[in-house]
Amino acid sequence: MSKGKVLIVGSNATRIEVRKGVAAPTGQYLNETVVPAMALVEAGYEVVLATPNGDKPHIDPASDSAGHFDGDQAAYERARAYFDTDPAMNQPRTLRSVIGEGLDSFAGVFVPGGQAPGVDLMQDAELGVILRHFHQRGKPTALLCHGPIAVTAAIDDAKGFRAALIAGDTAKAAQLAQGWQYAGYDMTVFSNTEEKVVEDKILHDKLYFNVADALEIAGGKVMTNPVDFAPNVVEDRELITGQNPKSDHPLAAKLVAALDRALVAA
Repeated sequence: MSKGKVLIVGSNATRIEVRKGVAAPTGQYLNETVVPAMALVEAGYEVVLATPNGDKPHIDPASDSAGHFDGDQAAYERARAYFDTDPAMNQPRTLRSVIGEGLDSFAGVFVPGGQAPGVDLMQDAELGVILRHFHQRGKPTALLCHGPIAVTAAIDDAKGFRAALIAGDTAKAAQLAQGWQYAGYDMTVFSNTEEKVVEDKILHDKLYFNVADALEIAGGKVMTNPVDFAPNVVEDRELITGQNPKSDHPLAAKLVAALDRALVAA
């Protein structure tokens, strides 16, 4: 018997704006999506994948290798097979339909990383509804790598907030974030120095804003590990955030533990 359902919110973004004016390819990271999902299933939870438009998330090719599984080819192949063939990863819902059927049936929510959430999820009004629901009820809310930027969807004018960041108007962005539910929370996210590595080696261009800066502008207390790409997970109340791809297993463990605690307390 399932211990409960966990909502996995995926991104539909495949391109991200960069300063040279030509959008760069992007997507979700394979390990950041699959490692926590498989850990949840192994722990006895059912996972339900949902995205803004109901399409399956696109995997960023930069993550599609055994290198993101500590060089373990067998682990990579298991992860790839799970994402490619498991019904949980191949029957995505729309966020709207999940809201319509009721969010009370979910024990927690998880948002994977890759840069894609910084395109669509961080300004998605329906994700804002979902995040406010889980926040108000204190239910585990976990986000990984770039995924934590998605918590800005809970800002009343999330689209305006992102537009202000793109325009470089940090004062306006901070003003729009007034009253944000996660202001004052300890959290982590992909650091500025880690982002520079991606800009230099993968994007070959600069982004309009860094996710760590954006969360600080919104009012978050961002705590990043000074050692680039070393695991780091921060837990504050219901919010569980992981800094980078190497934080996949530690974040999954924290999320499962939080869900189990809530189950016992219920």
